[in-house]
Amino acid sequence: MRHARILGPVAALWLALPAWAQEVVAPVPGIEQTISGQMQAFDAGDVEGAFDFASPMIQGIFRTPEMFGRMVEQGYPMVWQPSDVDFGDLREVDGRLTQRVIVTDDAGRVHMLDYRMLETENGWLIDGVQILPQQGFAA
Repeated sequence: MRHARILGPVAALWLALPAWAQEVVAPVPGIEQTISGQMQAFDAGDVEGAFDFASPMIQGIFRTPEMFGRMVEQGYPMVWQPSDVDFGDLREVDGRLTQRVIVTDDAGRVHMLDYRMLETENGWLIDGVQILPQQGFAA
């Protein structure tokens, strides 16, 4: 729960962004590869490999792959071992790219997530994930 308190203010700021600040952009293959790579690492039990896809900010918050892995397994179980993953729109939100991802868990429930991405000199990294409300959304 300690991590939820840390990430809460960041998520609140992110949620407060005005809708007009979002623009759909063309897909960026490196972004989808990064997200898929992290999910494949989680599915294989390679928490250290999954941690490598996280931005320096996320790595700094969780400090170790083990702490990061526990947070994902408990807070984002649909990402830990997804049954199916589809990519939705890539949007620019205040100059940052956010990838919509639709994940089906092993029980058949569909989850929508937004992955905030960070471009580095070594490629794309995941800088935050938000589970979106599912009001009016059905599989």
